[in-house]
Amino acid sequence: MAIVVIITFVLGYMAIVFEHPLKIDKTIPALAMAALCWAILSIFNLNLYDHHGNMIMNTVDECHNRDSVLLHHIGKTSEILVFLIGAMTIVELIDLHGGFSAITDRIKTTKKSTMLWVISILSFFLSAVLDNLTCIVVVVSLLRRLIPNKEERIFYVSMAVLAANAGGAWSPIGDVTTTMLWIGNRVSSAGLVLALLIPSLVCAMLPVFIVSRMPTMKGHLTIPEGYDSGGQKKKGKGANLMLIVGIGGLLFVPIFKTITHLPPYVGMMISLALVWFVSEKIHPDEEFEDKQKHSAHHALSRIEMSSILFFLGILMAVGALESLHILANLAATLDSALPKTTEFLPSVTGLDLVVVLLGFSSAIIDNVPLVAAAMGMYLGDAKEYMIDSKLWQFLAYSAGTGGSMLIIGSAAGVAAMGMEKIDFMWYLRNISWIALIGFLAGAIVFLLMFPFIGPILESMNAGAVAAPSGSH
Repeated sequence: MAIVVIITFVLGYMAIVFEHPLKIDKTIPALAMAALCWAILSIFNLNLYDHHGNMIMNTVDECHNRDSVLLHHIGKTSEILVFLIGAMTIVELIDLHGGFSAITDRIKTTKKSTMLWVISILSFFLSAVLDNLTCIVVVVSLLRRLIPNKEERIFYVSMAVLAANAGGAWSPIGDVTTTMLWIGNRVSSAGLVLALLIPSLVCAMLPVFIVSRMPTMKGHLTIPEGYDSGGQKKKGKGANLMLIVGIGGLLFVPIFKTITHLPPYVGMMISLALVWFVSEKIHPDEEFEDKQKHSAHHALSRIEMSSILFFLGILMAVGALESLHILANLAATLDSALPKTTEFLPSVTGLDLVVVLLGFSSAIIDNVPLVAAAMGMYLGDAKEYMIDSKLWQFLAYSAGTGGSMLIIGSAAGVAAMGMEKIDFMWYLRNISWIALIGFLAGAIVFLLMFPFIGPILESMNAGAVAAPSGSH
């Protein structure tokens, strides 16, 4: 009956893809797909696997075990949702106070191609400092101020997704998958930067170069009457303070995680509390109506809750596939189907091709369980499984950037899709092929570089032992 779960997932996925022809909001099939997948698992008493790959069903306490698996997935999903809600609220509070004017006032250009380069470079480096999800939330808010015309803006948002995903791949805190590999002792911070900075830069900037030469990027942006050259309205009271506190709060999250080893959403809770507190103290004596316009309650009302629920449905549906071991079986099938060595390029192995295919797979399904499956597959003391080996570095690149090929292939893409209502088919026609070129170009650069980078990484990690088998 596992095939029924797969069919349900595929049908739900297709309903999301064709939301506009079907004239239904994408959140509807996402939620239904997730609920039906788990219902089928329960009704037909299918064997489930925990996140360590151990079968746990068909026991005396099977209901308890099933609920434990479900609670695990809803817990991991909730971590992301709470993080996203906190980040979006902070960004909305900054925006309500006009804080982004400090940035947008410095972006004077209205030339389309120049704006594309500015936004893409900003997204690339901002995602490495924060993470790609938070980066997109911030960048979308900036773009709403800089480019009021939505038809023009969604192109920039989509390109920002490409840049943010690429920027997150070379930083241990830039993407959830690189964080998993970093915490799991598969890669080091220095190793990621050394091995992936240049390939990630190629992956992000080559698409920008291509798009900047297109007819759609000729001319100047459409600025409605009432906006200045930066598309920014007047600052509100405490704008600079809110920008500093808000961005500082977002930067605090990875620092808090590094110090406490707690999940990022815990740090986000502290940051949100601080920004919320400051926002109330900025307007202590104002009239109730004016104070409400700048309050966190108003900021929360501006959040697209439908995108949060869409994210919930997607991640829980993927969790059902992971619990059936479908993702791990996919990785194992790819590993066995491809040769261990290749004739066309001596430096490219069958294992490299597996990682590339996992990168393509991450555009279709969530990259987190794919990376988790790969971490569970490739264990032991073999040289190719050691810390900062070619396998783990290439996996960090492929999983982090491959999701850009589809709008729902990454957390940043899903957030952008929800916030800007980007159509799946529009993205597929206009952006996917560009993302594919960037992904393949960056992969080629990595494969050409690693024979020279590999010995340096080996010397850096001399004496390091293989990652423990239970590390996820």
